[in-house]
Amino acid sequence: MSSLLADIRKLSKKFLVEEEWGEKLSLDAVSEVSFSIFRGETLGLVGETGCGKSTLGRCILRLLEPSSGEIIMDGRDILRVPLSEFKPYRRRMQIVFQDPFASLNPRKNAYAILEEPLIIHGEKNPRVRREKVEEMAARVGLEVRSLSNYSHEFSGGQRQRIGIARALILQPEFVVCDEPVSALDVSIQAQILNLLVELQETMHLTYLFISHDLSVVRHISNRIAVMYMGKIVEIADKEAIFATPLHPYTRALLTSVPIPNPRAKRERVLLEGDPPSPFQTLPGCRFHTRCPLRMDICTEAMPELRAVDHQHLVACHLYGGR
Repeated sequence: MSSLLADIRKLSKKFLVEEEWGEKLSLDAVSEVSFSIFRGETLGLVGETGCGKSTLGRCILRLLEPSSGEIIMDGRDILRVPLSEFKPYRRRMQIVFQDPFASLNPRKNAYAILEEPLIIHGEKNPRVRREKVEEMAARVGLEVRSLSNYSHEFSGGQRQRIGIARALILQPEFVVCDEPVSALDVSIQAQILNLLVELQETMHLTYLFISHDLSVVRHISNRIAVMYMGKIVEIADKEAIFATPLHPYTRALLTSVPIPNPRAKRERVLLEGDPPSPFQTLPGCRFHTRCPLRMDICTEAMPELRAVDHQHLVACHLYGGR
């Protein structure tokens, strides 16, 4: 296995939400999440909308400040690094956003958008900046002559290429891809996914790829982590996840993936009941209100994420004690 890039330990993020009548409620968006990211891999992060995927990605980059936990890189907890000294880590960790239009400054042309990170990180030579901008544009499939255009003059796929180029122009080690193809047409999605794979190989990148689309995640990922209501419930190699899903929630997700053959039959796992309120901290497993296999212990104790088979981890009382 490749060397360790980052070790996330018991990472949590809580938001205080003020109701109309003035009462402040605590929203547990990410709750004591632990996992490792290895150099050169793509770790897919999947789950329903609102489960905390994007919040987790932003916490790892410190675009949001976690409420508690640790992120160990090079033997150091980067959450303890003062923000005034965090600039070197910003260069090493970047993000590709979901919306390729909203994430680009409409007042700057593509060249200025790509040049800005170089200026911020101290590249003072205009000739060097131009060479890097033009090289990066070519790498992502943009014509150099189009760099004078503004974001509204590009198609959705071209805008996302600009977003990718902006994230990679500093040559980072780690990139969070936050649903980077969900806003694009299917034909363009394939092009962007193939581009990300190609850039990963040539630039030796590590991805955290966030998506709710299991087909997309299966195409690009090496391992997959499944998230539910702020908790990681299963992590494994992608083939193990699709061949032998262990957590009942993962099984339900997989049976919801469309089958290309309309005549093929597959037993659907339908989830009954409602998810618990994110403002309530209930005892036991967060999935127990919808789980078709729940037991008494599921309502009493939170299951730990534990190894069941080699690198296949699952948080479920079906596979061990408390």
